[in-house]
Amino acid sequence: MGASMRYLSQKFAMKNDRVAGLLNDIGTEELGHLEIVGALVHQLTRGIDIEEVKTSGFDKYFADHTLGVWPQAAGGVPFNACEFQSKGDPITDLFEDMAAEQKARTTYDNILRLVDNPDVRDVIKFLRAREIVHFQRFGEGLELIKADLDSKNFYACNPGFDKNCGC
Repeated sequence: MGASMRYLSQKFAMKNDRVAGLLNDIGTEELGHLEIVGALVHQLTRGIDIEEVKTSGFDKYFADHTLGVWPQAAGGVPFNACEFQSKGDPITDLFEDMAAEQKARTTYDNILRLVDNPDVRDVIKFLRAREIVHFQRFGEGLELIKADLDSKNFYACNPGFDKNCGC
């Protein structure tokens, strides 16, 4: 959810149409990932009995949400708008996006270390592969933005807003 909101919000300040389209496409795909993860959680908890809830450590979540799918981090921190960033600076935003994709890939790596269910592993492997593709696409977007600049010092200003700042 955070990735989708990040990319769909950032696209509005992106002056390069190709990169704005990239943000739109990946932001839309990330909504699909939210549905995949929600379906996976639902399938894993459907039919669970109260003893399994207690012994699995799912009891705190269950107390608040029963078996409803409710976005939160593995540590129990609920999703909120502070989870994503949109600065309106193409360079800053694309570095943020690349870091987000790498962090997601690392999370999927860690899940794969913990899970032995082949059906769950297949879903996580698919999502992990998409994070790698997204990272690569954002890197390509960053190169497009850099190519539009008239200076190699692309960290000195916000090319999406500042004029005549040496960029």
